[in-house]
Amino acid sequence: MAASSDRTSGQIPVQCVLVPGLGLDERSSRRLRARVPATVVTLPGMGLAGPVPSLDELADRLLDRLGEGPVVLVGHSQSCQVVAVAAARDARVAAVVLLGPTTDPRLRSAWGLARQWLRTALAEPWWQMPLVLAQWWRTGPRAMAALWRAAAPDDTDRRLRDIVVPVTVVRGTRDRLCPHDWAARLAAAAPRGRLTELPGAAHLTPMSRPDEVAALLW
Repeated sequence: MAASSDRTSGQIPVQCVLVPGLGLDERSSRRLRARVPATVVTLPGMGLAGPVPSLDELADRLLDRLGEGPVVLVGHSQSCQVVAVAAARDARVAAVVLLGPTTDPRLRSAWGLARQWLRTALAEPWWQMPLVLAQWWRTGPRAMAALWRAAAPDDTDRRLRDIVVPVTVVRGTRDRLCPHDWAARLAAAAPRGRLTELPGAAHLTPMSRPDEVAALLW
């Protein structure tokens, strides 16, 4: 995996664990997992309906689902914030990959988010939309809104300062939800952070760019 030079501890294999983005579930990474062996952990607001707890509780639930480690923890969109909280507190995490991380402080208003979401959606391949809508339907608008309220105020860059393992921030160059300067700020915040941009990609890179994302993980 290109996510980390510390790929193994002796001969212990490294497990890749993916957490879907806001409203998404395991279907969002199906094409990626056809290329990279990985486990998906769904959480409230991220593939599961029902009450959404705090970020700390979401991180605890994620950590409860991990194996013995070492683990490469992969977040997408809003789940990057959960991954950042979890990675800072558990030695099993060997590396972190953040795909299109939110939330840029400039996009914390509903209007600002909606405007940039629409501009980003127009840059996505058309065939993704029915699949995305099906996942949103499963998770439900109430859980999605609750996750947004829980995660949006959090300072992801502050969280990343406490992560000592390699952190790779990945964004598509057409992703308005994760602007270049925001992604660069996150990569700079992590002691071992780096930024990788995928030319022409938008926000849903696990679906639209599985080969390129897989190359960063394996």
